[in-house]
Amino acid sequence: MKALFILAAAASSLLLAGQAAAVDAGAAEALAQKSGCLACHSVANKIVGPAYKDVAAKYRGDKTAEAKLIAKVKAGGSGVWGPIPMPANSPHVKDEDIKTIVQWVLTL
Repeated sequence: MKALFILAAAASSLLLAGQAAAVDAGAAEALAQKSGCLACHSVANKIVGPAYKDVAAKYRGDKTAEAKLIAKVKAGGSGVWGPIPMPANSPHVKDEDIKTIVQWVLTL
């Protein structure tokens, strides 16, 4: 009986975590909008920069992706997705906001 209670509690925690992730995704997308990211990117389609779903696909399984992308967003750069450079986003976007946006993109 005790094992059943623990299993139910664990399942309930997973359900709440899933709901929190959905809320976090909405908050992260709003943060990307506020930070100006969606002027050049969208979730599904290439605009000036790549679609976020394409970025997520390219880095899927890469354990160093988060750190690489945070550095790229902060410093800017070019050549990975074409000749148009991405401007640096530091210091006008806070480091913790960049991390939140990158983590969200990698979940797509």
